[in-house]
Amino acid sequence: MPAVSSDPSRTSAGLTRRWRLASDLGPGDSDVVGRVLAARGLIDPDEARAFLEPRLTDLHDPSLIPDLDRAAERLLGALRRREPVVIWGDYDVDGVTAAAILKHTAAAVAPDAPVRAYIPHRMDEGYGLNADGLRALADDGARVVVTVDCGVTATDEARLARELGVDLIVTDHHTPPSTEADLPDAYAVVHPGRPDSAYPFPELTGAGVAYKLAWRLATLAARSERVPAPIRDLLIEMLAPAAMGTIADVAPLVGENRVIARFGLRRVRATPLLGLRALIEASGLAGERIGTEEVGFRLAPRLNACGRMGHAREALELLLTTDPARAAHLAQRLTRLNDERRRVESAITTQAARRAEDAGMTGDAAHAIVLADPGWHAGVIGIVCSRLVERFHVPAVLLQDAGDRLHGSCRSVDGLDIHAALSDCRAHLTTFGGHAMAAGLSLAADRLGAFTEAFTRAVERRRPPGPRTPVITVDCDAALDELTVPAVRRLTDLGPFGRGNPRPRVRLAGLRLTEPPRALGAAGAHLKLTVGAGGRAMRLVAWGWGERRAELRTGATIDAVVEPRINAWRGVETVEPHLSDLAVRDA
Repeated sequence: MPAVSSDPSRTSAGLTRRWRLASDLGPGDSDVVGRVLAARGLIDPDEARAFLEPRLTDLHDPSLIPDLDRAAERLLGALRRREPVVIWGDYDVDGVTAAAILKHTAAAVAPDAPVRAYIPHRMDEGYGLNADGLRALADDGARVVVTVDCGVTATDEARLARELGVDLIVTDHHTPPSTEADLPDAYAVVHPGRPDSAYPFPELTGAGVAYKLAWRLATLAARSERVPAPIRDLLIEMLAPAAMGTIADVAPLVGENRVIARFGLRRVRATPLLGLRALIEASGLAGERIGTEEVGFRLAPRLNACGRMGHAREALELLLTTDPARAAHLAQRLTRLNDERRRVESAITTQAARRAEDAGMTGDAAHAIVLADPGWHAGVIGIVCSRLVERFHVPAVLLQDAGDRLHGSCRSVDGLDIHAALSDCRAHLTTFGGHAMAAGLSLAADRLGAFTEAFTRAVERRRPPGPRTPVITVDCDAALDELTVPAVRRLTDLGPFGRGNPRPRVRLAGLRLTEPPRALGAAGAHLKLTVGAGGRAMRLVAWGWGERRAELRTGATIDAVVEPRINAWRGVETVEPHLSDLAVRDA
């Protein structure tokens, strides 16, 4: 979803993107909502209804995930016997929320059990399990270590855990080894997509997998699918951090992820978690509707800022604290760290873009950007990779040069599996792991040249043929007079929106620019366009189009691809679509 047509006659070009029309349905075929549903393969009324009205009962039985029952039974036994348990998290939002879910649930099931959470320091320890951390935990008495959002490739650490007498329970969602034999030799490896798994939905995030384990832990403790009301209420509340982890990790919002996001967002708005309420307040969202964009661009960056600019244990503390004053303090600190992250990110982006251009890594013949620098902040370069990919449309690898060792991140373009490309270059890497679109890596400094050559060849070999200009999928054609407030409100019912379920996009053909474009923002970076067709006028908001103002002349006829939106001002609602791209027919 959305269904993508391969018919070249449905592909056209705008000023900034290529357009691929998913459906040839138009205004004369059905209403705009029905056409969008059809474009996304939801033609059967029952299927459409199930998509528009998901239920919590759509979530699959956690026991279907390999090793999950074994993990839950061991964890419950440890809690009841008061064996020291450590939840080993990760420093991003998915890892922090996953750790919070298990910590809250363990405390509810066994309030007096010795359970603590451990988040490794991004700079000092790096991603995932590490030997020094495991030894320290074992020396401190840990008997069970449960990873969240990491561990599926930690074969050496799993072996060490056995030697230390620690039962290691791995819960993860990152790309697993290709064979069951290559999985870590841990007490349990809970992963919906492991090679031997028949679980119906392998796209859960770390927080989603942790939620499944928490759910099963609760039913095991109750010896029934019907858990006591306080535990049931907690599981409902834990959908909020599960949704935040799912959205922040840019997981496809389909299947179980859609259910988690849909119901979890409702709980975010009404959360009893003091830290989350303080974060909402600090983000300027008190009293506001909170959807995927508010989580992705306001809440999640603040939680991530701890792991990037400081220590992610503060983000976890925020989600666990029961002290209102501490919650407010931490939320403000996260906001300050996020402001610092923005400044550092901007400076590195400017420098990296200039170096990439100077090195010839951004032209039509270029295939990838690979750069290293000792001054680049390791906590920020992943975001900078994303900025470079958006700007230059090639995969990007940025590395912090720490002397004899390089550590960094990479991001990909649609259609190119970056994890597979790194696997092609594994002879030059010390470690790597991640997903098709994003990954982390480390290598010896003296291997940088060889890695750059190998990675560039791998990208060239794996990248799909065709123009590099990004493609946007357009659901269907629409007429201006179809975009009424009730119709657009119905389109919002297709949410929550994100990867795998983007906001509906429609093509409005034959619009006339009836007024000069009006600049928006202090620097005029954005535009507001007034267009008309069929006797109706409408304003379009064009974010980031300020530099193209001179190209858009009054009286010109355009075709526009837009995301229908509703703008509310002083209690009055109007349709104000956001422009994705346009093509000028004539001036």
